[in-house]
Amino acid sequence: MSRTIRVTGKGQIKVKPDITRITISLEGLCRDYGDALRKSSQDTEKLKDLLASFNFERSDLKTLNFSVETEYESYNTDGTYRRRFVGYKFNHLMKVEFLSDNELLGRILYALAKSPIKPEFRLSYTVSDPEAAKNKLLCKAIIDAQEKAAVLTQAAGVKLNDIQTIDYSWGQINFEVMPMAQMAMAAPVDEKASCYDMDIEPDDIEVTDTVTVVWEIG
Repeated sequence: MSRTIRVTGKGQIKVKPDITRITISLEGLCRDYGDALRKSSQDTEKLKDLLASFNFERSDLKTLNFSVETEYESYNTDGTYRRRFVGYKFNHLMKVEFLSDNELLGRILYALAKSPIKPEFRLSYTVSDPEAAKNKLLCKAIIDAQEKAAVLTQAAGVKLNDIQTIDYSWGQINFEVMPMAQMAMAAPVDEKASCYDMDIEPDDIEVTDTVTVVWEIG
């Protein structure tokens, strides 16, 4: 059998985010299941109307998760705690993305703050071309594996021959950075203003990945 050497290379890059993502959560509680669905749909349409005023397409608002669950509350009767049905609680989690623009971001957040739907939101930043970043990451991992293999074989006094296998997990890489935690939209203090003054410069996104390469040695 031929002799082999297995080396794992590590790639690491920093990518400057250029896409702003607003993740929006709409919640509501209704006594009737049908009313919960109807209320969720109405609030979602209001949100789409709001975004349309900033030249977004209605389809730009993407659903990440939607649920309707029964809600109960505890109460005390003669020292015994019981549960009673309150209603149906809906949660609609959505996102909208756009090329990073602090002025546009401030206008959108201000409009959300004035909206009667009062959503919760969080801001995050990602990259417009994640595939290019992934390819660069893989190249760095392969180069790292080659350099390590060259050092090891030279130290061992053997020759590095042809590659036998390349093992890569193809796992999901998260190109996202979140400079702000989730917040509830509060009513604006200055009613004469038309936007929030946003001055956010997100940090670079640092990602790593590994590739395992097996060479024949002689």
